Amino acid sequence: MTFFQHYGLTQELAIILAIDLTIAIVLLTAMRYLQGWTVKVNSTHELSERDNFAFGISTAGAIAGLGIVLTGAITGEAAQSYLIEAIGMSAYGIFGLILIKLGRFLHDKVALNEIDKNAMILKGNISVAIVDATAAIATAIIIRSVLLWAEDLTLDTFIAIFSAFAISQLMLVLLTRLRERSYAKRHNDSSMQEALAKGHIAVAIRHSGYMLAMALSFNAASHFIVFMPTAYVTNILGWLIFSVIMLLALSLLLALVKKLVLANINLKAEVEEQHNIGIATVELAISVAIALILTSLMA
Repeated sequence: MTFFQHYGLTQELAIILAIDLTIAIVLLTAMRYLQGWTVKVNSTHELSERDNFAFGISTAGAIAGLGIVLTGAITGEAAQSYLIEAIGMSAYGIFGLILIKLGRFLHDKVALNEIDKNAMILKGNISVAIVDATAAIATAIIIRSVLLWAEDLTLDTFIAIFSAFAISQLMLVLLTRLRERSYAKRHNDSSMQEALAKGHIAVAIRHSGYMLAMALSFNAASHFIVFMPTAYVTNILGWLIFSVIMLLALSLLLALVKKLVLANINLKAEVEEQHNIGIATVELAISVAIALILTSLMA
């Protein structure tokens, strides 16, 4: 018995892993160039000649997001044949890529409806790029959880995945509106999107924490909702109800924990007025940490 056989790595499984890795590399490469094609610019020119940091951050978010999605498509188990493995990996990967692009489009047109995200990123707006990259990663986390939740490679599976994806986008928009409303109350009805457009990085980092936390908490639903391929209405209602409950629970819990962890610190003054990126990053870390803990408790 060889070293690899001892740990269960057979020749067949090694070939399947090689197929998965090859397809993943091709898709990740495609995502990099899609970033440029989508906004009709040359990605090489933006990244290395113009040194557009905002475009780089946005591209990084897209690539990282696709990588997260692909981890939901790779099972590490031997398929019935190499062809079936290649078809399955390609189908899930391409579908995930499409959903990430669709999610970003919806986020641009609905969540960030007051600004032209692409134009601002091309002008080098770092804060908008941070929110854009985080939205892609948050969407990817959600897609990955749904891929692991769904089973088989059928039309019903893709319908179930898309249904959960649609609910997740609705929740991201709802989260953005809640954060905007909270921001407006503290700033005489000023717009959070306008703050992002003006390059408010601290606000972008804080908002990114909330988006990541929501995505991670959305993942907890997969442990409670039983996958039923043809129960379209039941699936979508299950994700919707559980997502609303998790969003409310997460919002209340984060408000409490931030008051305790960041006691004696005026968050409005530090983050929103003084642009304190350090404290904003601590807020992001708290959001992600609480979401991870909450999700692990429900797993």
